[in-house]
Amino acid sequence: MFSRIRDLREDHDKTQREIAEYLFCDQSLYSKYERGIRPVPVEIIIKLALLYGTSTDYILGLTDCPEPQK
Repeated sequence: MFSRIRDLREDHDKTQREIAEYLFCDQSLYSKYERGIRPVPVEIIIKLALLYGTSTDYILGLTDCPEPQK
């Protein structure tokens, strides 16, 4: 999961600071999410899925399809 949120951020040409601002958290905290040092709260996973137009299942590694199912 941690590499997925980093990869999604990089694929969308965003910085950690930009994502942290979107999530209303510090950049250092978001960095810990990406490195797997801190668990990612469910609310954050949902916000990231909405931001990137993907599914929470993709972020969690339950599917390799980044497109959300309809």
